[in-house]
Amino acid sequence: MSRALRVLCAGAAQGLVRAVQPRFVELFGAVIEGRFGAVGAMKEALMSGVPCDVLVVTDAMLRALCANGAIDAEPLSAIGQVRTGVAARAGEALPRIDSAEHLGSTLLAAPALYLPDIVKSTAGAHVAAMLDRLGLRDALAPRLAIFANGATAMAALAESGPAGALGCTQVTEILYTSGLALVGALPEPFGLATVYSAGVSKTANDPTLAASFIALLCGPGTAALRCAGGFESVDP
Repeated sequence: MSRALRVLCAGAAQGLVRAVQPRFVELFGAVIEGRFGAVGAMKEALMSGVPCDVLVVTDAMLRALCANGAIDAEPLSAIGQVRTGVAARAGEALPRIDSAEHLGSTLLAAPALYLPDIVKSTAGAHVAAMLDRLGLRDALAPRLAIFANGATAMAALAESGPAGALGCTQVTEILYTSGLALVGALPEPFGLATVYSAGVSKTANDPTLAASFIALLCGPGTAALRCAGGFESVDP
């Protein structure tokens, strides 16, 4: 029976983990058992005792979990930086979002806005705060389609969203969803760039295998996959 690596992973990195999986299986003869979702949900899963070898969440959350003893301090590796962006269905006209004014008018005109959880997900919480700052929360409330995580929200937008509907989540989740087009990253002052990192759980069955996976996920051999998936290099 193949060894299994149990990964709790933020939705923003789900596509990358899936893309790296075949290479990991080839190199180490181990399969990945991934559980994906909002970063808050992944933290809750870890703290409630869900089996975990590798945790992939925001760098800030990972370091906090390292400080409280749930994650090993080494290796603690940055995967890359991910921006929050806007999605449209493929083939539809891409609206303007290059300024706060254009962003506001575009969102107000959309018949629906697909979002991840506005409490547990990084992008969802940011978008909710952005709508408050734009003064659009009440006007858009009936048109918000909120899902457990960004990947689920984007899949729903691609499959059944009405014409002109938009989505807003991490760019990686948009790029990895078939049937969507990336309109662009959120403009200033609403831009959000989040660093995601990976660490070995204190409960890992095989810490060496876990560390090998992290080295592959963050190393030079998968740089092209990270770039294609929307991860940007983190300045040292």
